Amino acid sequence: MVNNPPVNALSWHVRQGLKDSFEAGIADDGVKAIVLRCDGATFIAGADITAFGKAPQGPDFNAVLNMIELAPKPVIAAIHGTALGGGLETALVCHYRVAVPSAKLGVPEVKLGLLPGAGGTQRLPRVVGIDAAAMMVSSGDPLPAAKAQEMGLVDALAGEDSLAADAIAFAKDAIAKGPRPTRDR
Repeated sequence: MVNNPPVNALSWHVRQGLKDSFEAGIADDGVKAIVLRCDGATFIAGADITAFGKAPQGPDFNAVLNMIELAPKPVIAAIHGTALGGGLETALVCHYRVAVPSAKLGVPEVKLGLLPGAGGTQRLPRVVGIDAAAMMVSSGDPLPAAKAQEMGLVDALAGEDSLAADAIAFAKDAIAKGPRPTRDR
């Protein structure tokens, strides 16, 4: 569980925690699926802006995302609050995404003249198609979870108060299917 208040920014501590947790979950034969959950008011709100301009620390974000994407077990993102920027890129590498209706997903960094920096411009069109991805990347506006589900970005909507239980139930169903490779629309 990611717990980096106030917005679960992707600090080097969070990246290290993700790396360690996924390595342990992948290595444990008793673990059949992995649900990525975050504590607090939001999933992952993006980059740790306090680290901007400083020497990189901890594991490389792209390496962590690649490890998650290549996990041999189904990985489900349980999204609440926001999944923005690096948070959306983290959700994109998960094999499945479950979100509460109030969740918002997007790439707001484009409004600052920045492109998603961890493969989001490649993964997003594979998941939602080129037209929907172009709309998201050109506007930078976050999408409500229901719209994200219509586009194929979210696989299932969960109850506002039952995200953990609903994501675990989804994971149990996903075990039989196995990890889903990044799909092309």
